[in-house]
Amino acid sequence: MLIIGILLFGILVGAGAQLILGTTAARLDWTFAFIAGISGSLVGGLLVSTVAGDGISLRPSGILGSLIGAVLVTAVWKWYRRNKAATADGSIER
Repeated sequence: MLIIGILLFGILVGAGAQLILGTTAARLDWTFAFIAGISGSLVGGLLVSTVAGDGISLRPSGILGSLIGAVLVTAVWKWYRRNKAATADGSIER
């Protein structure tokens, strides 16, 4: 049951990150929301919880860190995709 909760939390955090960065609710990429939410939770949540001294228990600092981590993962991915598409079109010369 805990694993299902963690997976659902990751999906919600990833979707929240996409919404914060300007994606409309109709265009959410749920697969990427899952990936960004889980990776953001691992990186951001653990880092912020450890720095705040909360350990690995569920605290507001870890939830906030998870959201910040997911926003960072989503922003980097959007930047990467935008640059890759621009170089494929030939609009950016090396």
